[in-house]
Amino acid sequence: MKLNNIGKIVAGIVIFIVLATFFFWYGTGKSSSLPQPSLDTPAIAQMKEKRCVEDKAFMSINHMKLLHNWRDSAVREGNRNYTAKNGNVYKMSLSGTCLECHSNKEQFCDRCHTYVAAKPACFSCHSIPAEVKK
Repeated sequence: MKLNNIGKIVAGIVIFIVLATFFFWYGTGKSSSLPQPSLDTPAIAQMKEKRCVEDKAFMSINHMKLLHNWRDSAVREGNRNYTAKNGNVYKMSLSGTCLECHSNKEQFCDRCHTYVAAKPACFSCHSIPAEVKK
């Protein structure tokens, strides 16, 4: 190897490293705002006490765990009732319980799922009540 090629080799390695790591450091320090799911639905507007099956903090973190547990309990074990922490009993049903209030899938579910690049398979089987009526 000739000494006059060392400069070209080093420059090539530096350019490769910069290009290979560009997407990691380009977004550093930038943030995007968290989406705010819309609670603007007729069912929620009519509620005196705006409360989900569990509190907001629990639901925002654990809703997928809850839905997976509901699926397993309802489909595999035949248990169709869920007792919340506050003692209220709910029917374990994505379409019948959750989507009764959260009928605005685009503004409620899709905003957060798009933000975190999640592609839940829920709606491959479950339909949204408003979509059924169309």
